[in-house]
Amino acid sequence: MRGEKVRIGLQATPTLGGEYEITAITAGTGNGWEFSADCLRESVALWEGVECFVDHAPRSRSIKDLAGVLHSAAFSEEQQGITARLKPAGPAAGILSELAAVMLGEGVKPSVGFSADILFTARGKRVQKILRVFSVDLVIDPARGGAFLRALLSKFYSQEAGTMTDGLNETKGSTAERAQHETETARSMPDAQQQPAKWAEELEQARQVRLQMSEYLLSAALQAAHLPAPMADHLRARFAGREFEAAELSSAIDEARKLVAELTSSRVVQGARLGQMVTAEEQLQAAVDDLLGAPRDAGQEHVQPHRLSGIRELYHGLTGDLDLHGGYYPQRARFATTADFTGLVKNALNKLVVQKWKQLGEAGYTWWERIVQVEHFNTLNQVTGTLVGTVGSLPLVAEGAEYTELAIGDSPETGTFYKYGGYIPLTLELIDRDESRKLRSYPVELAAAGLRKISSLVAAIFTDNAGVGPTMADNAALFNATAVTTPGGHANLLTTALSAAQWEVVSTAVYNQPLLVKNAAGYYGTGPKMAVNPRYLLVPRPLQLTAMKILYPALENATNITSENLQRGQPGDVITVPEWTDATDWAAVVDPRIAPAIFIGERFGLMPEIYIANNELSPAVFMNDEHRLKVRHFLAVWVNDFRPLHKSNVAG
Repeated sequence: MRGEKVRIGLQATPTLGGEYEITAITAGTGNGWEFSADCLRESVALWEGVECFVDHAPRSRSIKDLAGVLHSAAFSEEQQGITARLKPAGPAAGILSELAAVMLGEGVKPSVGFSADILFTARGKRVQKILRVFSVDLVIDPARGGAFLRALLSKFYSQEAGTMTDGLNETKGSTAERAQHETETARSMPDAQQQPAKWAEELEQARQVRLQMSEYLLSAALQAAHLPAPMADHLRARFAGREFEAAELSSAIDEARKLVAELTSSRVVQGARLGQMVTAEEQLQAAVDDLLGAPRDAGQEHVQPHRLSGIRELYHGLTGDLDLHGGYYPQRARFATTADFTGLVKNALNKLVVQKWKQLGEAGYTWWERIVQVEHFNTLNQVTGTLVGTVGSLPLVAEGAEYTELAIGDSPETGTFYKYGGYIPLTLELIDRDESRKLRSYPVELAAAGLRKISSLVAAIFTDNAGVGPTMADNAALFNATAVTTPGGHANLLTTALSAAQWEVVSTAVYNQPLLVKNAAGYYGTGPKMAVNPRYLLVPRPLQLTAMKILYPALENATNITSENLQRGQPGDVITVPEWTDATDWAAVVDPRIAPAIFIGERFGLMPEIYIANNELSPAVFMNDEHRLKVRHFLAVWVNDFRPLHKSNVAG
C-alpha cells in the first residue's frame, strides 16, 4: 500500500443567496484511480470546511485565489458520492458566482468545473483510504468534468419585501434570473468583506501541515538515497521550507545520483528510489519503539525517525485529541499516517514483553522449561494426553500356529485450558503528565507476571493435595507409595531426607519403573523397565547447597566425598523451585526429551498477549478517562505419566 496525492474532477451546483450545492466526488475511476463508495463514505468528515480556490496551485496557495468554503458534507446514496454546500467567500468569490450564473444559464457554456486536491493510500490502482482533502478548486477542463447542479437560497433579509427568506426554498423565475440574483446576493452580503482574515489564518494552518509533510518526505528520501553529504545538503537546501510533489523530489535525487556517478567515474552510488522508502507507519513505529525502549523490527535498525519527546506528543500527534476527550480528531492530528495510537503502542509493549521474557529466562526464572513439554493447540477444548502402552515382549509363534493378539492399552490424562489476565489503566492523566517511563515499566511487570503464573502452576503439581499432587485417570494421586502391580499404584513417593545415598535410591526406583502395557488385571506393573535415570533434582531454596554438593561433587567441602563415586558419569542438574515453601521436600524428574511427564498447552502463545482499548465509545474511556492495557493468557497444565516423576515428602 502506498500514499498518493491527486486531483479529481468534481460536480457542483450553485445555491442562491451565496451558496451552491455541489457533488464533490463520486464512486468510479478518475485520473486512473478507482474510488469505491465505501471509501468515499468513510471520508465524509474530511470534506467539512475544505477551501475552494480558483485554479490549482503548484505549491502554496494564495489568499487572492480563495473563492469559498465547503460545509454540510454528506454521502448521497442517489449520487453515490460526496455532496456538500459551497459558500462563496474571499477575493475570488465573485468569479465563482459569475461562473455559476453562466453555467446555470442558457446558451453556450465554458468547460468549467471543480477538481479535488486529495491525499490517499492505494493498493495497485484501487484507493484504500482518503487521508486528507487539501482543496476543491474551480478549474478549466477538470479531470472528470463537473457541472453546477442547482442554486439554493441562504437565509437572508429582503429589504424590498421586509421579510426573512428560508434558505431551503428555491428561487422563482428562470434559471438565468436565479443565477443573476445569486451573484448579486453574494456580492452584497455584509460579512463577505470580513472573511479574508479568518480564511487566511486557516489557510496558513493548512499550509503549515503540508510543509511539515514535505519536510518528513524530504528527510526520509535523502536518508534512503545514501547520497554524499555535500549533495544531500544541497538537495535539502533546495527543497527545505516549501511544498513539493514526490515526483519532483524523486527526479532531483535521480539527477543528483547521476551527477555523483559521473564525477566519481567508476564508483557506483548506491541508493533507493522514493518507492523503496520506509513508510510513515514504519517511521512512527521505530519512533515509538525508541521512546519505550523496545527493540525495532528487523530491517528498521538504520531508520532515523522523528524523536518523540514523550507519550503525550505521540498521542496528540496521532489523535488530535488536545482536550483529552478520548476521541480522534483528524483535522488536528499532526502525523499524516493510517497507523493509530493503539496499534503502535501495543506493538512496542508486546516486543518489550518478549524482550523481558528472554531476559528473565536467561536469569534462570524459567526453571520449569527444563522439565516440561510445551504444545500448541488450535482450540480451547479440553486436552486429552494419551499415554499408549508398550508391548512387554513378543510371544513365541510355533510353526503353522496362529499369531495371538498383543495386549496393549492406554492411559488417557486430561488438561483444561484456563484464562488468566487483567488490565492496567493507561489514564489520560498519565498521558498528559507524559509519564513515558511508567508506561515502559508496565510490559516488564506483565512479562514477569506471566512467568510467575506458569512457574506456580508447574510447582503446584508437586505440592497440591498435601504434597501428593493431582488425581490421575486411574483415580490415584500422582505421588503414592502403592506397588505398581496393583491398580493405581505408582511407587514414586518416599519420606527420606535428601542425601547422596537417598538420591541413588530414588534414581534406582525411577530407573526400574515398569512401562505401561495395559490398565487391566494381570498387566499392572508387567512392562519392561523404563531404564532412564532422573536428570533433574528439584529442591526448595534451603536445600539448594545440599543438592549441589550431591550432583556437583567439586562443591563438597568435606574430607570424605561420599557422593563422588555415586555420581561419577551420572548426568544431573539442580533446579530451585521458588514457590516451594517446605524446607525439606524434594523431587526427581526425568529429562522430558526422553520421557515427558508434565505438559503445558498454549493457545495463543506461551507469553501473555497485550491489548489496548482506547476508542472514545469504549465504556472505560467514556466513564473513567482511561485506556486499558489488557493482558490475556490461556494455559493448560497437566501430567501425562507418573513414571518420570518421583517425590520425597520429608517430615519437618
